[in-house]
Amino acid sequence: MRSAIIGLVAGISLLQTCATLPSDVVLLAVACLALGCFTIANRRDCAWQAVLLKVCAGALVGFGWAALLAQHALSDSLDDVLEGQELVVTGIIDSLPNRFPQGVRFNLLIERAQLEGKPVSVPQHVALGWYADSRDAAAPGVAEVRPGERWQFAVRLQRPHGNMNPEGFDYELWLLEQGLRATGQVRTSAGAASSNRRLDAFVVRPGTLVERTRGILRDRILSALPDKPYAGAMVALVIGDQRAIAQSDWKIFNRTGIGHLVSISGLHITMIAGLFATVMHFLWRRSFFTGAELPLWMPAQKAAALTAAVTALLYVLLAGFGVPAQRTLYMIWVVAAALWCGRLGSITHVLCLAAAVVVVLDPWAVLWPGYWLSFGAVAIILYASAGRLRDDRSAVTRRARLLASLKEAAHTQYVVTLGLVPLSMLLFGQVSLVSPLANAIAIPLVSLLVAPLALAGSVLPWPLSVGLLTVAHALFEWLAAALTWLSGLAGAVWATPVPPLWMFLAALAGTLWLLAPRGWPSRWLGLSAWLPLLCNAPVAPTPGSMTVPAFDVGQGMALLVETAGHRLLYDTGPAYSPESDGGNRVILPYLKSRGIDRLSAVIISHNDNDHSGGALSVFDEIGIDWVATSLAADAAIVAAAPNHRRCMAGQRWSWDGIDFEILYPVQAIYDSTKWKPNARSCVLRITQGPHTMLLPGDIEAIQEDELLGSSAGRLQATVLLAPHHGSGTSSTLPFLLAVKPQIAIFQVGYRNRYHHPKPKVFERYGELGIERMRSDESGAITLQFGSSLTIGQYRQTHARYWYGH
Repeated sequence: MRSAIIGLVAGISLLQTCATLPSDVVLLAVACLALGCFTIANRRDCAWQAVLLKVCAGALVGFGWAALLAQHALSDSLDDVLEGQELVVTGIIDSLPNRFPQGVRFNLLIERAQLEGKPVSVPQHVALGWYADSRDAAAPGVAEVRPGERWQFAVRLQRPHGNMNPEGFDYELWLLEQGLRATGQVRTSAGAASSNRRLDAFVVRPGTLVERTRGILRDRILSALPDKPYAGAMVALVIGDQRAIAQSDWKIFNRTGIGHLVSISGLHITMIAGLFATVMHFLWRRSFFTGAELPLWMPAQKAAALTAAVTALLYVLLAGFGVPAQRTLYMIWVVAAALWCGRLGSITHVLCLAAAVVVVLDPWAVLWPGYWLSFGAVAIILYASAGRLRDDRSAVTRRARLLASLKEAAHTQYVVTLGLVPLSMLLFGQVSLVSPLANAIAIPLVSLLVAPLALAGSVLPWPLSVGLLTVAHALFEWLAAALTWLSGLAGAVWATPVPPLWMFLAALAGTLWLLAPRGWPSRWLGLSAWLPLLCNAPVAPTPGSMTVPAFDVGQGMALLVETAGHRLLYDTGPAYSPESDGGNRVILPYLKSRGIDRLSAVIISHNDNDHSGGALSVFDEIGIDWVATSLAADAAIVAAAPNHRRCMAGQRWSWDGIDFEILYPVQAIYDSTKWKPNARSCVLRITQGPHTMLLPGDIEAIQEDELLGSSAGRLQATVLLAPHHGSGTSSTLPFLLAVKPQIAIFQVGYRNRYHHPKPKVFERYGELGIERMRSDESGAITLQFGSSLTIGQYRQTHARYWYGH
């Protein structure tokens, strides 16, 4: 069974790397091959041949099963014709709304939809945002929405679409796994707002009952802890809603390696289920002190297992039945079922069966780190414990037994910490070196005190609820202070570039050798296999060449220029919300995955949000030699920038054989007060051998004309970043004729409200024979300048079957 399950997971993982889904004919052939492999395997006398055939059969079954589920999930899609149309939909709020200063986000279960009064078919589950219209003071505000309410909305929907960048979050995959097949906005214009109204206060359904209960518990916690800094953490521990936790707190939790504890994690679910199971075992053995002899009717172990399964289900429902919590629930159910069936003799069989259940029900789980970390941690503990005998003969006193337990716990922590280093490096490119100490403090405190107190406080009546939640918050606040100190230590985190597969496998083999049972020869030699990982360094272009990834940040600009020994960031993308921006969502994950912890320079072309919104996040995380901007002296970015200087035409420098020159703005632009920020955009020209790249920011027609007069001989470029995203006020014909680009890159957001690039402007580029690339269609665009120019488009080089569906 174990070999077939390993093949099953491998086959499902393989399907998730495919650019397209297999046809029905291919799936039929896969099913026949799987059946043949199973049949032959059962007739083979040679053990290793049978195992290999079962692995192959399992892989074929997994591949086919995942393909069928993917086909079913993608079948509920939004018609292209309806994208962007104003629809009137009626549906039920079936998620816990996320309210923030600008509005509210929620999921809607659509019951019917109409376009101009005629019924149309749209996906059943959609994610909606309802935002206040800051441009129209007379527009109606955002109403309060609660789970279970039936509403009618005027909406505009679009197909799932997210920014696609190396090492970035795959929003389209997340929507697919959540069953959300469209996103959209509630319309707030004067004509549409009248359609937005509540139809029913509550629609009774299992899902709405759960979500309404979660909403009530969240409100109780927040009202009991007004203005408390970690009230959001208490909400996360009780109902699994992490959205109220500040990014600054997440930074501390991740640097100390305890992020898994600040939610309804697998550990919490297991411990709460274990606590209730222990209580039930104690009471059942004593027949609840009634003399009913209950153990004769059902063994206490089975009663405890049933209690654990039911408790885990209820607690996972509190978490909104989220996918990570579901994984733990399935594991507990498998263990409980194995105990009921008397099949707990082989824990590896139980572990494999739990892994199979998770991927059969959720084949996309293999694409998230939590799946591999969860099962990897259990597997490494089992491996390191094999052959270890517990000698309890000397532990005759309570103190001795306590010391033996502490020694065992310390060994387990050592095994998990060391054993997961290669996997953590592969998934995140970093490991918290203070994690063992932080977890040794946080796990018992959060799991045994804070979480139970917060859970009890959320359901008990006032004033008990206030008292318990206050105590839980105080304990967590003390923990947070200790974690803040730990995270600030030099060397708290070991970070390297994400290793290639061969380096990961070598480190994993060395780890298994190192953690082998006693008696294994020269276990310390396992560390030698870590040498490539320890020496892993960032890869840079060769001298005289450069690499330029143009990030997919939505409606905004951000490019990284890499030479052999220097790196320059041009613009930082937009701010999406008070907690999220192009810096912390796109740029920093990329830099960290590459092992880049310092930039030679940052240029912020001008003050508009779509160019400067991520700057402060980048400044906070990455060392920077100097920053150049066209911003006012009193701007927050200028105040935070290290070694700030003003962009000025005529500035030149060379790095590693690559020449840089600022062509604009001139001093007169700064002296005048009539110009918009766009007019002050820093225009950067980069020359590499036979190739030149021109980065003009958001200059418009007047600035293009000035450049034609002042720098006409230096405008010609191989690659042009389209000025102002291809707006109607830029990319004039004389400017394009002077630049003569072979390639033009448009950094634009999908279906952006400015309609960039303007069709007329986009066609102008095409009529001149210029190759055009758009970030909303290509994802991140990586240009490699050497003796020749090569271009990679992330949505093509990393194509997946769910892109664009």
